[in-house]
Amino acid sequence: MTAHITVGGTDLVQERRLVTGIPGPRSREILERKEAAVARSVGHTLPIVADVAGGGTLLDVDGNSFIDLGSGIAVTSVGNSNPRVVRAVRDQLDRFTHTAFTVVPYESYIAVAEKLNQITPGDFTKRTALFNSGSEAVENAVKIARHATGRQAIVAFEHSFHGRTNLAMALTAKSAPYKQGFGPFAPEIYRVSGSYPYRDGGLTGQEAARRAIEHIENELGSQSVAAIIIEPIQGEGGFIVPAEGFLSTLREWTECNGIVFIADEIQSGFARTGMWFAVDHEGVVPDLITMAKGIAGGLPLSAVTGRAELMDAAQVGGLGGTYGGNPLACAAALATIESYEEDGLLERARRIGDILTDRFTELQRADPRIGQVRGRGAMIAIELVDPDTLSPDPALTSKVVKYAHQNGVILLACGTYGNVIRFLPPLTIEDPLLHEGIGIVADGLARS
Repeated sequence: MTAHITVGGTDLVQERRLVTGIPGPRSREILERKEAAVARSVGHTLPIVADVAGGGTLLDVDGNSFIDLGSGIAVTSVGNSNPRVVRAVRDQLDRFTHTAFTVVPYESYIAVAEKLNQITPGDFTKRTALFNSGSEAVENAVKIARHATGRQAIVAFEHSFHGRTNLAMALTAKSAPYKQGFGPFAPEIYRVSGSYPYRDGGLTGQEAARRAIEHIENELGSQSVAAIIIEPIQGEGGFIVPAEGFLSTLREWTECNGIVFIADEIQSGFARTGMWFAVDHEGVVPDLITMAKGIAGGLPLSAVTGRAELMDAAQVGGLGGTYGGNPLACAAALATIESYEEDGLLERARRIGDILTDRFTELQRADPRIGQVRGRGAMIAIELVDPDTLSPDPALTSKVVKYAHQNGVILLACGTYGNVIRFLPPLTIEDPLLHEGIGIVADGLARS
């Protein structure tokens, strides 16, 4: 029986349904207005316009229903229009929308901080500061590390993505489209190789970590490094899961040298990998952790949580922002975290991961163009390659993604070479929809 959910008074059938070509006439009309009104450099992936979304589907303005395998880039993990989140935001909307926490504080900001201090890894005393976007969280984590250590250098890794503001762009590895033409960038940013098991030539995690450490010590000297910042699973870089031991070896080295270990969990956090945070899979405890995306059910919120002595090091007023920790976003965050806890979504992420991994591993046996199936939980990817040379195949990737879009599946690509398809379904998606979406991707591969 096909599932139904009610979203804003709309009966949203949980099915893939195409009633027009893609894009439909209403979407084309609205997107023509976009071309006239919105900066050309603000692109979009699908040629459709959203109307209603929830569960595992998105309905466009032409009545086409899409299976959502993207979650707004890992944001709506608890589902679009999650009832807990909707109720919490409506209740707060009736009370007030803004005071600026740095002018007149409110309890929900403090409650979010308390919750993040509780669920993030580490049993030491923690503090939290709230912001609006992942880039802001990253920039503030760097500020905190530099102020606390009195050092300047920040080390990032190949294939990393940390945001689009100036310092975050400097930390990001990929030039086009994120950095091209936007320099000069913030100074004292250094990049080293990480762990990319599919393309590392067989390096173990410890060997890859020692390679990075040697690079840092030879070129910078550990005494000049304020922090390393690393995605425990690289997101835009291609859902790269480092070899076991890579993160823990780096962590041990930073502890020995007074270097702040910043885990960027903006895409991988909040149940996405089947645990609260991706570092939890290896038992690695960062000094600071940056969070956004899945934190607040779609409302703009980000956070830095970490050791109290680091978070408290800066002068009063050194951290903050007019909108940081907006009361509507805080209400949404508390409801979102409650949904992860009460609705079994960590377990659900693991189940989704098993389905995705099993299906694509099976397909890989018959199709050597699937070079690797990788990821954790509901953060899974396939890397597409030329089967003879194993070189990246972005053209094939583009064809498969376009086929999915034309056939009612929201699908995203990523990777430094543009040859990785990533799967980020909402954790509320039903198994039949997930299987159907995978089937469309498989059809796209077979036809390409």
